[in-house]
Amino acid sequence: MQPKTSRNCAPATSPPASAPAHSLRLRVYYEDTDAGGVVYYANYLKYCERARTEWLRALGIAQQALLDTSGIGFMVRSVQAEYLSSARLDDELTVASHIQGLRRASIVFDQQVRRGHEVLFTARTLVASIDMHRHKPTAIPAHLHALLESQA
Repeated sequence: MQPKTSRNCAPATSPPASAPAHSLRLRVYYEDTDAGGVVYYANYLKYCERARTEWLRALGIAQQALLDTSGIGFMVRSVQAEYLSSARLDDELTVASHIQGLRRASIVFDQQVRRGHEVLFTARTLVASIDMHRHKPTAIPAHLHALLESQA
């Protein structure tokens, strides 16, 4: 089944070289691979999720604290992904993340998983800000929106 896409979640493209980004380095472990030593496809999405979380953490935003204080969480609404080449056991990877778009209650991230300069995987992910008590979209808090806007 294809992920749901929208005009806010078109195929990912390379961001401009000058665009601010967050990078997360990680190693491919045995648990990440299939029997042939190739990274299992769903793990690229986990790597991207981890990179978005660590970016927020680097900006001083702990998602659990946001949930505890305001009842707001983030949920993936849609993903457009391209698998270009395979990562393998023991590879060192970098997940580069860029904010492609920021709206009142959502963020669009462009992400690449690279081995050195080789792009292995790209994703454009639409993440919605959700009032977790009502299970409805809600505005990103103003202080967080301004912080994310400074990164876009």
